[in-house]
Amino acid sequence: MAVGEVTFVLAMLVLIALAFDFMNGFHDAANSIATVVSTGVLKPYQAVLWAAFFNFVAIALFELKVAATVGKGIVTPEVVNNYVIFGALLGAIAWNVITWYYGLPSSSSHALIGGMLGATIAQAGTEPLLAPGIIKTSVFIVVSPLLGLLLAGLLFVAVAWICRRRTQRVTDRWFRRLQLVSSALYSIGHGSNDAQKTMGIIWLLLIAAGATTGEHLPYWVVIVCYLAIALGTLFGGWRIVKTMGQRITKLKPIGGFAAETGGALTLFLASSFGIPVSTTHTITGAIIGVGSARRTRAVHWGVAGNVVIAWVLTIPASGLMAAAAWWLGRHLF
Repeated sequence: MAVGEVTFVLAMLVLIALAFDFMNGFHDAANSIATVVSTGVLKPYQAVLWAAFFNFVAIALFELKVAATVGKGIVTPEVVNNYVIFGALLGAIAWNVITWYYGLPSSSSHALIGGMLGATIAQAGTEPLLAPGIIKTSVFIVVSPLLGLLLAGLLFVAVAWICRRRTQRVTDRWFRRLQLVSSALYSIGHGSNDAQKTMGIIWLLLIAAGATTGEHLPYWVVIVCYLAIALGTLFGGWRIVKTMGQRITKLKPIGGFAAETGGALTLFLASSFGIPVSTTHTITGAIIGVGSARRTRAVHWGVAGNVVIAWVLTIPASGLMAAAAWWLGRHLF
């Protein structure tokens, strides 16, 4: 390729990566706002503004450990080329569109990981796959929702006991205010983990193109990725809000506070250790934890089961789509 063509392809792939980041915010907006909307604390347009702002605030609070894991810990950077990145992004975007259309809160994060795996295997087989990073990510498919469930359930029980002598009206008034704090914390956690995954992909792309080293992530990448996910959240994924906010279990302000706080703590922990987790899995586990703490029958287990099926399918389905997109890219470029 001529220099101009190489630059054009690189710019196009960066834009596709940012489109994925935008869609991540769009797709996962419901995770950040479903509880605060369903409990009536904020109107939908207020909630997305709130969540988008705190998505971007995460830029000042967390190191880029998740970006490093995605960029250098899932597949060997040396085998990555434009076709792999193209396939990974298109496979992840395709799966996100499908699950958004059907209102399923699947994981954008795992769609991206599945896309990377599928496109890399299509390119060079299984040898370039890095087991430690894949195992760590896979383990947290289970750990993050369970930890969210446990923390949210314990928080709900604790605050319910503390407020046991308060009237329902007084309790709701206090926790409507506290939900503003908990939803902000969850949005920070969402930004800290999910925006960094796209940073990792762009980092891989720039390394493959020789535009940067593997030592330092260019700061412009950090800024545009946080902006893209915040803008995606601002436009919102309304089809998923109802599933997350009401169909799994009915939430009141005290339950919304416990779910958001438990989910936020899980995301903070994962981001601090550089583990790319699913914000969708995390908040779903937290909502189920609150419902279970109230009573087992408060959870609509059929809906929860459909969500889990989408989780299981995400990595293999996005991987297959990414392999097909890799093939398409080979014939287009």
